[in-house]
Amino acid sequence: MKSILNKLKITLLTSCLFAAGTVFAQKAPHFNKGEDPKPSSKQWKLIKNMSDEFDGKKVDEHKWQISGQGWIGRAPGLFQAENIKVDKGSLKITTKLLPQPIMKQGKEFTHGGGYVGSKNAMTYGYYECKMKANKTFMSSTFWMINESRELEGCDKRTVELDIQECVGQITNDAAWMKYFDQSMNSNTHSRNIPEGCDYEKGSNKSKGDTGGKVYDDFHVYGVWWKSKDEVLFFLDGEFQSKVTPPADYDIEMYLRMVVETYDWNPVPENGGMNLSEEDRTTSYNWVRSWELVDRKN
Repeated sequence: MKSILNKLKITLLTSCLFAAGTVFAQKAPHFNKGEDPKPSSKQWKLIKNMSDEFDGKKVDEHKWQISGQGWIGRAPGLFQAENIKVDKGSLKITTKLLPQPIMKQGKEFTHGGGYVGSKNAMTYGYYECKMKANKTFMSSTFWMINESRELEGCDKRTVELDIQECVGQITNDAAWMKYFDQSMNSNTHSRNIPEGCDYEKGSNKSKGDTGGKVYDDFHVYGVWWKSKDEVLFFLDGEFQSKVTPPADYDIEMYLRMVVETYDWNPVPENGGMNLSEEDRTTSYNWVRSWELVDRKN
């Protein structure tokens, strides 16, 4: 009997050690052969407090904040922690029609979405996620932004790096939205410039073809924030384009995974939620953040 128990203990210990050792088994970002842009003298180092394989039973709230950090959502989409869960190796944010409209901050909310934001921030590095979009008019996103309230002087401005921003159902017939449900839609924003500060306001964009609807399958969306004036976008391991932000990108930013409503993609007449829970859900298989360090000899 003791022999059997000892074998069981060894098996369980081995399994736990194996699981612990494979949580972050990836050694470098997801690049196709020949696409890795790192210098030969450098190597990628995973930043664990801004990375997650989502292989637990719930959101790791040591890494992620799920209540909006003071931002409740853009009406009519309300951020609700109850719409966020970790299940079967993925972070899932599910959209829904609220049973009754909710009034908050003087605005009416009719739909539920979700917000997941990193508690840690970085500047230059490589940021990527493997995401499958929901099929609704609400968004599926992966992006970065600074927290101006933490800053002073001319740094008290907003810089935003949208890696992927898409919807599953287009309700706006504007030409620029024609392929918003089958593209990697990326952007570099500069706004809220303090008075007297010499920074440009504006947006510089990038686009990539996902080869089908964004909800058909998972795609890997990545960006190399290389320097204050150089940002390179990657889709499924392939380089898409290089963008120069409108103003210096030299302020730490936080990661965001958000499902929200847009005023430029309004709620359809039927409410847009006549779909299964799976089809109303944005799924993230993993999120990984990397920095370049000197290669070890």
